[in-house]
Amino acid sequence: MNKNIKTRKADQPLLEFRNITVIKGDNKKVLDSVSITINAGENLAILGPNGAGKSSFIKTIAREYYPLQCDNDVSFKVLGQDRWNIFDLRFLFGIVSNDLQHTFTRDITGLETVLSGFFGSVGLYKERLTRSMKRKAAEIIGFLELSHLKDRRINEMSSGEARRFLIGRALVHDPRALILDEPTNSLDLHALYKFSNILRKIAKAGVNIILVTQNIQDIIPEIDRVILMKKGKFLEDGPKGRILNGKNIKKLFGVPVEIKTKDGYYYALRA
Repeated sequence: MNKNIKTRKADQPLLEFRNITVIKGDNKKVLDSVSITINAGENLAILGPNGAGKSSFIKTIAREYYPLQCDNDVSFKVLGQDRWNIFDLRFLFGIVSNDLQHTFTRDITGLETVLSGFFGSVGLYKERLTRSMKRKAAEIIGFLELSHLKDRRINEMSSGEARRFLIGRALVHDPRALILDEPTNSLDLHALYKFSNILRKIAKAGVNIILVTQNIQDIIPEIDRVILMKKGKFLEDGPKGRILNGKNIKKLFGVPVEIKTKDGYYYALRA
């Protein structure tokens, strides 16, 4: 980890957006004056329909998208700092997306996938591995309960198995937050159950979780804060128990629902 990151004040927010607007394509606002503060140690979910701007929000964090600089009241800070080496920034946030999973549909093993996280590469090519890298990768693979699959090719795995190896890749740098973009897409019921348990295990180990999803049932009990997003804007932001109700979910998705809870999970049922 970068020494400057280590010495940053502990009380600095992990992330601060103020009045962030991003325009793509035909002058379409994919983010519209978005403001948010995420504190260290905070687990949160951003819930919204397709096209809400959720993925654009993640790409702005990763500096794949850049906000408009319309006036002096626009800022983007990570740990109190607004200028970053982009590689340090991407190692600070472990981002796992469907785009990344598509990129890793290759003839490489699960172990090679995790090890590639040390280099920000797809596969290993000529990168030199150290004993500490190999040891760290083995520890993470064991933690994610994937040791029996480490020598299997990624393109021969199920979507859920491959996604867990990509999470391992994201964890090799001990990121301050793990950002997951629609992590349960294409997962069957068994894979969804397994993935949810692993995500809870990661959260309990002290890694911040920022979960971006269109499915209310993806929100694990360890997530306390929920933000509702639609058309590039944040509609509601607050404690999970206050935000996840039938009125808000109807406003978000346009359908009448009844919200039920069980064992810390929330479910939307047709009203």
